Amino acid sequence: MKNFLLQAFIWSFMLVSNVPASQVPGGLPVFSRVYDEHRDPYADGREALKLAEETHRKVLIEVGGDWCSWCHVLDRFIKEHPEVETRLHEIFVVLKVNINDENDNAEFMSAFPPAKGYPHMYITDSSGSILHSQDTADFRENKKYSKQRFMVFFKRWQNHNE
Repeated sequence: MKNFLLQAFIWSFMLVSNVPASQVPGGLPVFSRVYDEHRDPYADGREALKLAEETHRKVLIEVGGDWCSWCHVLDRFIKEHPEVETRLHEIFVVLKVNINDENDNAEFMSAFPPAKGYPHMYITDSSGSILHSQDTADFRENKKYSKQRFMVFFKRWQNHNE
């Protein structure tokens, strides 16, 4: 019995250890769900690029933070519109990068064109080449995010060849 329990423990440890640390039971990596000033955008970026390559998607880097009211509005909008959320994650691996007074991730952000405001999005191919810089204000209509504008954006990038 003792050997069986030891083997079960080892087997379960091996299964768990094969799951990337950023994965969660819900399926999305932590770096796709939250802004965290303590996360390393380089490490998260490498993981996002690897996942993008494996799944034939692009990376959508969303820059903002918990201090950003429009970032919360965008998160809420995406959660309230399942079609938008589904298409977003079908086409892109989302990488949220925190920007705040305590950690502006200046070195990481120096590789990108300046953001006009927050949240701001950048699209890269699976090798990390920057393809596009996107002001999220372009997704608004009558001071609200527009499902239709997101769907047009997704269609554009779904058909965009690397």
